[in-house]
This record gives sequence, structure tokens and C-alpha cells, in this order.
Amino acid sequence: MNPNKALWEKGDFTAVAAFMRDSGEALARSLGVSAGQRVLDVGCGDGTTALPLARLGADVLGVDIARNLVVAGNKRAVEAGLAQLKFQEGDACDLKGVADGSFDLTLSIFGAMFAPRPLDVARQMVRVTKKGGRVVMGNWIPNDPTSFVSQLLKICSAFTPPPPEGFISPMLWGVEAQILERFAQAAVPAERVKMVKDTFLFSSGEMGPAGFIDVFRRFYGPTMNAFDAAEKNGKSNELLGLLVDLAVSQNKAGNASTSIPATFMRVTVEV
Repeated sequence: MNPNKALWEKGDFTAVAAFMRDSGEALARSLGVSAGQRVLDVGCGDGTTALPLARLGADVLGVDIARNLVVAGNKRAVEAGLAQLKFQEGDACDLKGVADGSFDLTLSIFGAMFAPRPLDVARQMVRVTKKGGRVVMGNWIPNDPTSFVSQLLKICSAFTPPPPEGFISPMLWGVEAQILERFAQAAVPAERVKMVKDTFLFSSGEMGPAGFIDVFRRFYGPTMNAFDAAEKNGKSNELLGLLVDLAVSQNKAGNASTSIPATFMRVTVEV
């Protein structure tokens, strides 16, 4: 199996996405999408941004590498009565069956950044977007103490074996020079690539930071792998303690609820 597919099918990202719904809706509203526009959401999960975009009247196709998330997304679309929203399996590195220039907006929020071939990702996202359209990405920022997921993954990396030769860190999608270079390889000049730091909120009024980290431990593929490795070395309690400390330090709510703002790089490309 494709290792990236195996990683994201290992857990159930819908459990993590439950903390992301409000920010997903706010981000969708900020994109200025109008009724009838065609939107492609790459690495869409179960529809944290795809569903609110469809509610705004867009015709939305969500693509994700994880079969379980595609199933969950289609179920949510049916339950919401959104006939203009469909989910299908696909790889951000090779958007097979998606025609050139067929979308007004191609979007990926913390999704395509984890695909293993970033140059292919940039080319594919530009390829399927209409001239005059936009590509928008949300990417975690490496070494930013306020970028919660990048800090979580940094901690996890200390407990896992070294990555295979040729591995390209997904965090490089949060580095300005890398972003410009990747879209330059897709024939987009630097002046048509805009970057700004933005904030995404992980929130729950019913679960505190310790419970929040437990969700990552049980359902988020990269964290699950870290705990698998730590368990073999007798270090799972150490890993858990570090992650709970991280969540507690960044939580803006009390111990019984979660409100963790996470800085990310918002990238807008004019095609």
C-alpha cells in the first residue's frame, strides 16, 4: 500500500476534525466563494472546509487519499442535504481524472502538505485551476512555537525511527522560500504568490487538553506511529507527558475545555 495512504487510514481523523469545525467554517467564509463556483478541496478529510463551502453555494469536490475519510465525507454531505458536494479518493501528487483548468478555487488546508512529492503537488494544484482562479493552502510552520501541530510533530519525531532516505518534511510547506520555489516550478511567478500568517483554533467546550491529546494518541496517524515506537522503547509515558504539557501550555481555556490557537501559513496563488 502507498505509505501515505496507510498513514492516514491508520486512525480516524474525523475525531481530530471535531475540534476544527468552527475554524473550518470561518476559513471557508473568508475565501469569498460565490454560488456556482467550482471548488476542489485536496486532502479534505471528512469535509471541515468542504461542507461550509458547499453551504455557501459552491459546487465542491473533496479529494482525499484515505478511503475512510471519503466515506465519512460523503455521509456528512448526504446528511446535510448537499447534493453539490462529493468526495472521492485521490492523491494530491497525481490528481488523476481531474481535468485541466476545471476549478475556480483549489484548496488544501493541512492536507496536501503531507503528500510526499511537493513539486508534483504544486504542479497538480495549478494544473486543475482555471486561469484567473486561485490556489489556497493552509500549512503548518516549522519551529514556530505557536504552530501547535508542528510542535506536536516535532515532539513525536524524537520518538520515531529516522525517516527513509529521500523523505521531504511536510513542514517545509510552511517556509516562504520553499513555497515560492515550488510554485515557480509550476510556472507561477513569485509576484502571484501571497503568504500571510493566520490562526486556526482547536476548540472543545467538553474536553480539556489531556483528553484532546488522547484523541491525537488514538486517532491521528503520525501520533499513533510515535506512540507505537515509544511503547517498544518503554517511553510512551514520557511522550504522553510532553504532549500533554504542550497542550496545557497553549490552551487558552480551563482544564475542562480546549481552546488552542495554532499559527499557520496561508498561501494564496493567482493562477
